[in-house]
Amino acid sequence: MYQQMIFVNLATDDVEASKRFFTALGYTINPQFSTDDCACVVISDTIIAMLLSRQRYADFTKKEIADSTKTSETLICLSAESRASVDELVDKAIAAGGTAAGETQDQGFMYGRAFDDLDGHTWEVMWMDPAAVQG
Repeated sequence: MYQQMIFVNLATDDVEASKRFFTALGYTINPQFSTDDCACVVISDTIIAMLLSRQRYADFTKKEIADSTKTSETLICLSAESRASVDELVDKAIAAGGTAAGETQDQGFMYGRAFDDLDGHTWEVMWMDPAAVQG
């Protein structure tokens, strides 16, 4: 059965630093689709982050490339298996050089935190009680 995938393309100032950052979070780099100008970060079987040098990113758009340390161009939200998994991933991101973003969101049935990666892209990590989704 076909499973749709998402490829999130993000501009980075330093491909090698971004590789180190995302591998510190526990993700892998797919060397088949990585070059000096691009890192293919495998987040899951269906989620891939393509971290492109600004020069390579510019090959795909005529628009000005946002400075994500000053402008929010996207909010990327990843699901997590548990509240503890949310904390683990965000804490790893901060330890690897990312920064905490926003306030912790705790609705009881839903819990989330966020971090900015080395280039200022905001990644939210969210857990939701499966019972709340069914009900």
